[in-house]
Amino acid sequence: MKKMITFWLFYFILIQTFGQTNKKVKTYVLTQYNKTIYDRTLGNNPWGIGIGMQTFFINNTSFHPTIELTADVYLEDDKVFRMNPDNSPIKDVPVMINLFVGTSFNPGKKFYLSFVAGPSFINGQPLLGIKPSFGFNFSKNQQWTAKFSYINVFNRDKLTKEDFGSISIAVGRRLF
Repeated sequence: MKKMITFWLFYFILIQTFGQTNKKVKTYVLTQYNKTIYDRTLGNNPWGIGIGMQTFFINNTSFHPTIELTADVYLEDDKVFRMNPDNSPIKDVPVMINLFVGTSFNPGKKFYLSFVAGPSFINGQPLLGIKPSFGFNFSKNQQWTAKFSYINVFNRDKLTKEDFGSISIAVGRRLF
């Protein structure tokens, strides 16, 4: 019983101690709209909506490591069956999940540039994706952010080696 009381006492003291320091992490929850600009099945996935989370790890420089996790659903479909020359179907993009890591350059409190890369999962297939972004905070205390991004997923179609590309507009609210 003493160990349990000691543990919880230490835990609450530790929480209060870290609560008094500057936060080293900024995390935003994002909603986004994606417009497909090129893909082999562009008519089957012209636009999508999604949610995401972006975390910035604050340090003493203008460059901050960042992690971004997003999930997008492409709802619109022109219902046209597309196939390869060997009569196999070309799969469209119903869902895309991205887990990107990289860095952001923050010259001030209002604007930032980021470049992240990592696996992008389309139809259960892991592919390499990149996402450069331009973002800005439109509240004084950095509670709200918006960003414009370009997403490129390399070799989305294995047969033709064509890429998937889209532009994205996101708005986010700071969690902590």
